Amino acid sequence: MDRYDRLRADYRLEVPANFNFGTDVVDRLAIDPMRAQGGPALIWCNAAGTVRNYSFAEIAELTDRLAAALRTRGITAGDRVIVMLPRIPAWQIAMIAVLKLGAVAIPCVTMLTAKDLAHRLDNSGAKAIITTAAETGKFAGSPAGILRIAADPAVPPGGSLPAAPPPAGWLDFAELLAEAPATPFVAATVAAEDPALIFYTSGSTGLPKGVTHAARALYTWRGSAEHWLDLGPDDVMFCTADTGWSKAGTSILFGPWSRGSAVLFYDGPFDPAFRIELLERHGVTVYCAAATELRHLVALELTGRSLPALRLTVSAGESLNPPVLARWQEMTGTPVLEAYGLTETLMLVANYRDTEVRPGSMGRALPGVTLDLVTEDGRIAPTGETGQIALRLPSAHLMLGYWRDPDRTAATRATVDGQEFFLTGDNARRDADGYLYYEGRADDVINSAGYRIGPQEVENALTEHPLVREAAAVASPDPERGEVVKAFVVLHDGHRGSEELVRELQDFVKRLTAPYKYPRRIEFVADLPKSSVGKVQRRILRQQEELAHRNSIAPAG
Repeated sequence: MDRYDRLRADYRLEVPANFNFGTDVVDRLAIDPMRAQGGPALIWCNAAGTVRNYSFAEIAELTDRLAAALRTRGITAGDRVIVMLPRIPAWQIAMIAVLKLGAVAIPCVTMLTAKDLAHRLDNSGAKAIITTAAETGKFAGSPAGILRIAADPAVPPGGSLPAAPPPAGWLDFAELLAEAPATPFVAATVAAEDPALIFYTSGSTGLPKGVTHAARALYTWRGSAEHWLDLGPDDVMFCTADTGWSKAGTSILFGPWSRGSAVLFYDGPFDPAFRIELLERHGVTVYCAAATELRHLVALELTGRSLPALRLTVSAGESLNPPVLARWQEMTGTPVLEAYGLTETLMLVANYRDTEVRPGSMGRALPGVTLDLVTEDGRIAPTGETGQIALRLPSAHLMLGYWRDPDRTAATRATVDGQEFFLTGDNARRDADGYLYYEGRADDVINSAGYRIGPQEVENALTEHPLVREAAAVASPDPERGEVVKAFVVLHDGHRGSEELVRELQDFVKRLTAPYKYPRRIEFVADLPKSSVGKVQRRILRQQEELAHRNSIAPAG
């Protein structure tokens, strides 16, 4: 029996009846005598050179203070709170404070536009917003009576108050922390099945949907932190995911702190050489980065640099090609362990320390996870045959459902041979030893540099332009980002495409939705392929892009 088989055989998940991450993890670590003698819980730095370390005891106190201030202002268990903050300590403090209240945190990336946020506010019925002063303008149309809190990203929580007051109508984050609670804060009792988090994610149709996770998910995610990230109390974890991504939950907040690990958190632009400096300076032991980031890093010359503390690198969200994997291991002496998951479940498949890593494979199912592959005609796929990755139910990893959207939730379920499954929308094949090999999306979602982009969001934005009659957005293979958005655009009669119009349409989309969703490639066409009932067949356009890409890299002759 190899190590992987032992992990699966020994794994036991016993979800407690009640679980509040703020009290059951953060507060316990704050008083743990062994952890109190160790390193910090959070190491924060920014591009200006500011560095601030926080112990678990400090995090516990600051989150109690913010939770008390929120409760005083009417936020209570079950209320939804939008947390749109960059990589600053206020993010962790806000997230944990919301959870201590038994409220529901909604992490959002700061690149979202006012239109994106209006949907999230309306759909979630959020009672509070926590963001930075620079982002407050995006919430100008938010409902009256909503609690608005602004943080200064240059002022680490727990220090001096900011010099400039927040915009009118907004409370100051630092001033709320400075309020001294009259009595000790008593956190909410949170049942394992109570909602705790909502991540909004794009699908192939309609507006982004709110993936709602129960408190039990925050407990369950310690499994990937143990078995994939291989974290313990002596580790320093550095994950560069955006704070609005579910990956930030598993690899910046819930996963590492469940294992008692310290987290490095950097607020600044991506610079490959400085990324290596951060790894070296802060003694990072486990590094998590998207494939796009690693592609930039392997182009560096590391002469004179040393990463003696680094023992493991992990990646998820998009596949790495073998030359990048080999080059990174050559540069650092550490392997890259890839994994697969999605917002609705978080990590399901991974490669593991001291086990065989097979080229091209995303690994094997996590301990406690049972997966099958379901074919288009409703069978369980045998070894070597492609099918849709399906999570066998019940599973503690699975979301509660899409917020206020029972129909879309029901559409993810299927029953095969009497067994209920959650369908992931991703295709794969499996070898005789259980290794899974990704075969592409079963739907039209575009995965660009780790960002999930729904084609309909891009198409809706394009068709608001007065010159565009209709549009279709698909994934186009890209050597740097894995996939990029390509739009096929049909113009109204009498208009012709041009490079100038391409740039105009790209800027137009950036103004209407989050900038990362804009089409990096645009092709003007006379018409779009459609089914007999008039539905655009994105599949044909996607296959066309894949064929063009294969032909472009094929050797001559």
